[in-house]
Amino acid sequence: MPSNRVDIAIVGGGLVGASLACALAPLIERHGLRVAVIEAAPLNATQPTTYQPSFDARASAIAQGSRRHFERLGVWASMAERATPIRQIHVSERGRFGATRLTADEFHLDALGYVIPNAWMGRVLHAGLESLPLTWHCPARVDDIAPIADGHRLTLSDGACLEAGLTVLADGGRSGLKERLGIDSQAQSYEQHALIANVEIGRDHAGVAYERFSSQGPMALLPLAGRRMALVWTHAKAPREETLGWSDAECLRRLQNAFGDRLGRFRRIGHRDAYPLSLITANEPVRPHLAIMGNAAHSLHPVAGQGFNLALRGVMDLVTSLEAGLARGQAIGGASLLGDFEARRAADRRNVIRFSDGLIRLFGIEHAAFSHLRAAGLVGLNIVSPLRRTLARRAMGLER
Repeated sequence: MPSNRVDIAIVGGGLVGASLACALAPLIERHGLRVAVIEAAPLNATQPTTYQPSFDARASAIAQGSRRHFERLGVWASMAERATPIRQIHVSERGRFGATRLTADEFHLDALGYVIPNAWMGRVLHAGLESLPLTWHCPARVDDIAPIADGHRLTLSDGACLEAGLTVLADGGRSGLKERLGIDSQAQSYEQHALIANVEIGRDHAGVAYERFSSQGPMALLPLAGRRMALVWTHAKAPREETLGWSDAECLRRLQNAFGDRLGRFRRIGHRDAYPLSLITANEPVRPHLAIMGNAAHSLHPVAGQGFNLALRGVMDLVTSLEAGLARGQAIGGASLLGDFEARRAADRRNVIRFSDGLIRLFGIEHAAFSHLRAAGLVGLNIVSPLRRTLARRAMGLER
């Protein structure tokens, strides 16, 4: 089968893959890069002019640093139309005094971050790609991937065959492509699952995001438009089938008992999903002519909402390395270029994993003495402004 040569093949046209394609726009224009995007799910080519998200529309927390990246990509103005600002973060532990509060005002920002429906982010990113000379293979999957002398050969389900100088796996790790290339991952189960849903509350959330720790695991409530919040509720003991089997009334009752009445009564809960939680990291995030990004490279506990923000920083660092490599006359996907990219990413990835994983381990210790120390620590963190601000700037993606 004759092959089409491309400089970059992006496997996965979701949020990470689409963000990368947008970020490549200046290099496509200046260097004439040939870029192909392979996406297994069909895209809605005839989107309605009005956008009406359902009550159950899933959303992601976007850090302040990610907003700045989206501004560089020229898509933030559109994304902001559906963005709910996080003006305060409230961190507490169930059954203990003490809390830490972070406010946007103390950092002279309009928001610490934003909560945006995933479908809206995808819509805006894909709209930004319409003017780029990309080759789309959609719907299509990669049936086979094989190394060649100067890249990889990809055989697609739509009958196409591509030879790519750089292949980027941004498919969420669901395709098994990295395993076919002999790239294993380290996986540590948290012995927990996360129940996710949207809830309607009785009081105005005022832009406050809540992170509440308990012996079961953390609970996060993120502000959405109106009196809605996105719930991520970790369970360590109740089986997944049990939590999904609760009636809406029973689930709301348990949620009220676990969270309290800061938001008034929980009035409604939408469609619930649940998935097991593990820390997964690819052993080789880069190889010559190959980069693994997003959930395909690292799957984190959702405790601090850092997964997509970490992936977006990876997107921007990859484009920076590509730009520097092209200026030096290096081949796309060469070992030196990707080594520079991995050097940029390693410390940031390590710090985020330690932060997220450390929180789970710390608040998972069921011991009275540790509980008192954690409560004192939350109070102390609220008092010691420099330390609190350093941690907050890291979480916002403004420091690494």
